[in-house]
Amino acid sequence: MTSVFPRSPLRQSIMAAALCVVAIGFAGPALAEVVNLKAALNGAAEVPPNPTKATGSFTATYDTASKKLTWKGSYTGLSGPATAAHLHAGEPGKNGAVSVPIFAGATAKTPFEGEATLTDAQAADLLAGKLYANIHTEANKAGEIRGQVTK
Repeated sequence: MTSVFPRSPLRQSIMAAALCVVAIGFAGPALAEVVNLKAALNGAAEVPPNPTKATGSFTATYDTASKKLTWKGSYTGLSGPATAAHLHAGEPGKNGAVSVPIFAGATAKTPFEGEATLTDAQAADLLAGKLYANIHTEANKAGEIRGQVTK
């Protein structure tokens, strides 16, 4: 049986290119990943350490395709009402600048939840374990409890 479309180098090149486009289309979403993260918050992790008995937890998921970070957390035993919470850039034992606001002012409550779309730099720090969650109070303006965010 003879083909209506004879085999030609051009036809084979077109077919190969079409197959590559289809393969890339399926591979793109497969490269996306949802990463689960957590942090146990306590005063001992603060720099310098804080002798508070307060504790807290922070859990999050990060979608590498949309760059969306979604979190939930809670705390108990603070010296007073929470005034703010942030993700800070910093490795264990080092303080760093605010990277992502978690809550502040009237929204400071437990439990808490939220989301943010991260920049490439924030995402790189997050996935490298270089962000920490920090909850602040009036008595501990620099932070009362803290925990390194890890996978």
